[in-house]
Amino acid sequence: MFDDKVVIITGAAQGIGRGVAQVYAENGAHVILADSNESLGRETEESLLQQGYSCLFIKTDVRVEKDVINLMEQTTKEFGTIDILINNAGKFQPSSLYDLSLDEWDDVIHTNLRSVFLCSREAAKIMRTNEFGGSIVSMASTRAFMSEPNSESYAATKGGIISLTHSLASSLAKDNITVNCISPGWIETGDYNDLREVDHAQHFSGRVGKPSDIAKACLYLTDPANNFVTGTNVTVDGGMTKKMIYEA
Repeated sequence: MFDDKVVIITGAAQGIGRGVAQVYAENGAHVILADSNESLGRETEESLLQQGYSCLFIKTDVRVEKDVINLMEQTTKEFGTIDILINNAGKFQPSSLYDLSLDEWDDVIHTNLRSVFLCSREAAKIMRTNEFGGSIVSMASTRAFMSEPNSESYAATKGGIISLTHSLASSLAKDNITVNCISPGWIETGDYNDLREVDHAQHFSGRVGKPSDIAKACLYLTDPANNFVTGTNVTVDGGMTKKMIYEA
């Protein structure tokens, strides 16, 4: 169902973004890897190309409007259109509220939230010209609903993404563009074998999540057959945010 679909993934050089890129490539899509880290981006691009998949790395700072516009222009120049946008780029910078500078606050806001606005706006300009519209999925977080100390900037952006999602879904409905977001829980992007049994036991699912779990949710939300799902947030966390915290 994703054969020859053109998919842009921001923050695709590593972690969840790389995992999502891998799965879309395996499903026949043309994958555009957008990231500010050129060395890791090129490495991911080379890995997918060696597997025989269609992909292109475009160095992009999602905080910068001209970079985002260039991303869309280069994508359409190479592949003719944009069908799917995955807003995955983000950063988490824990800092004491008393020490958090305005520049640090702004950097997280611009990386995590302003980028979703910029990329969605520019991608939608292309998607609305498609016969069947398009689909946008953004990465929120379970931290939009629960917190630990020193995470104010991150939590604010992830809550903002959820609100921006249903607003965009309303605005873009007339253009046949679905807009949803995903709130991942604990998704291990390092060595999964280093996890402890107690880590897995915190989840109803009995295991910590993997990037492929988020990729599967992306496939569901961007499948044209599922266009009745829009404006919503899908929590993918193994049930962790619903678990009582009391210890026996």
